[in-house]
Amino acid sequence: MRHTQSAATVMAALLLMLAGMIPVQAAIDQSDFLSPEEAFQYELVPDGDQYRLAWDIADDYYLYRKRMTVSGQDAEPASVSYPEGEIITDEYFGESEVYYGQAEVLIDPGEARTLELSWQGCADEGLCYPPQSATVTLEGKTASPGDGDGGNPNAEQAGGAAPQAEDEYLASSLADSSLAWNLVLFFGLGLLLVFTPCVLPMVPILSAVIVGSQAARGRAFWLSLTFVVTMAATYAVLGAAAGLIGANLQAAFQVPLFIGGLAVLFVLLALSMFGVYELQLPAFIRERLEAMNGRQTGGHLGGAALMGFFSALLASPCMTAPLAGALLYIAESGDALNGGLGLFALGLGMGAPLVAFGTLGASFLPKPGSWMNGVKAVFGVILLGTAVWFLERILPDHVVMALWGVLAVIVSALALNAVRHAALAEPARALAAALALVVGLWGALMLVGAAGGGSALYSPLTPFVGGGEPAGDTGETDDGMAGFEVIKSPSDLDQAVVRAGEQGRWTLLEFYADWCITCEVIEEEVFGDPRVQKALADVQLLQADVTANDRTDQALMDELKVVGPPTIMLIGPDGQERRGYRVTGEISSEAFLERLSATGASSL
Repeated sequence: MRHTQSAATVMAALLLMLAGMIPVQAAIDQSDFLSPEEAFQYELVPDGDQYRLAWDIADDYYLYRKRMTVSGQDAEPASVSYPEGEIITDEYFGESEVYYGQAEVLIDPGEARTLELSWQGCADEGLCYPPQSATVTLEGKTASPGDGDGGNPNAEQAGGAAPQAEDEYLASSLADSSLAWNLVLFFGLGLLLVFTPCVLPMVPILSAVIVGSQAARGRAFWLSLTFVVTMAATYAVLGAAAGLIGANLQAAFQVPLFIGGLAVLFVLLALSMFGVYELQLPAFIRERLEAMNGRQTGGHLGGAALMGFFSALLASPCMTAPLAGALLYIAESGDALNGGLGLFALGLGMGAPLVAFGTLGASFLPKPGSWMNGVKAVFGVILLGTAVWFLERILPDHVVMALWGVLAVIVSALALNAVRHAALAEPARALAAALALVVGLWGALMLVGAAGGGSALYSPLTPFVGGGEPAGDTGETDDGMAGFEVIKSPSDLDQAVVRAGEQGRWTLLEFYADWCITCEVIEEEVFGDPRVQKALADVQLLQADVTANDRTDQALMDELKVVGPPTIMLIGPDGQERRGYRVTGEISSEAFLERLSATGASSL
């Protein structure tokens, strides 16, 4: 009981500490500015045979003349007369004509019965809003600020209402549905996320807990359940806090020092699996490590809880539509309780198969003895591989290849030692030894290639052959993926969208980060698909690299209501995002092609 109480105390302290670590973004607090609906209010009223679009612009805010347009959905208006504005020079569009205070646009609709309105404005203090739009009907209907879409480009499209993006749908579900239904929904969504990069790293971690304790099935169930419940609770607490203060949940724990420290923890756990503490560490350190390892993997529920807590931080959840929807709901409603419960149910759904794996897997583990040492060695290798996999986020490619080379040499040495002591027939022994030598040789080649600056695991000696680029190089540069232009700030995005709009082109904006595991999958499987590349032939490709998660990155994500990478936005030639087709999280190339086709952006 004392161990469990101590673990609970440590858990509570760590949760409070980590909640304080999430950066409060006071420097870019959007609450200091009016919403676009408050800053730019309009009213469309009949004026004889014409209509008058009267704009009421808040003090210290202005609208751009060149970004204000009126067009017909079914037919073009006969005429549109804009008032004369004031010429200013600003940081976003240079010398521009703008409207302060009031602006009235006279519209002769002609045969048009439905008008498309678009506009964009800024605040004198430096905030530039994304383009806004609305669709209004002239047949007996007077449009007012409440009639438009409030800047939502998906308000009303020909052929029916635009689709609602997955994150928006889930956020509205949390707001409109009962708590019981929400918990069932998010638990089911968690089950669907099991075989993703978010969950798979948990398998070797949980396996190490079970193997280290040599637990029977009943004990393995409770260890697994404690691991998963703590993991889910950590997601819920941190997610609720991140949603309330607007922090990026993924980036909060992706700093090199944090990842490096937890990777060291994994290496220490792996060494405990190999049983080498007493051979390489001083006695006073060995005793502390053995005591820590005994608490964390020796079958205590408090130790399993600690491992679940640390695992939730290291293998932070990939950005998915369910996670984004819950965070969006928390941010917009301020209801951290219901949002946090949704995240908790999502974590339980993700962890349910882990409980089954940990419980049933214990039944297949050998009884204590020499075989158990072999099983521990296998899981030690898996833990080392997991540590290298996470270090890929923060280390240069050639250093990562060197680490994989070292691991291959370790695997080869362990395999050769196992072959020497195994009761195998001579042909089988020779074959196993040969395979182990091949793995060791390839590891040595990776070390040599890494020393020459190479990074291609499957052709490590490329730097020494012909002087060409390493095989597997996708043509990426330090400035982003091939074909993508890197943008940083809202003004960069605005200028690029305007440039594409003048050419009648669509714009694709991808939010990417080096530490985002799913981003790498999308780059390889979606943007690397020749069909997708052909479909995007006429689309302007932009990439917002938010690896640094600095104030500029946070400002861009806040303005576009992007929770984190991976997120893909499709922006039409009119400068409006097709919000219903936004991609959050992993997507297949087929599903992405369908979205491109539905928006009309595809070149196919």
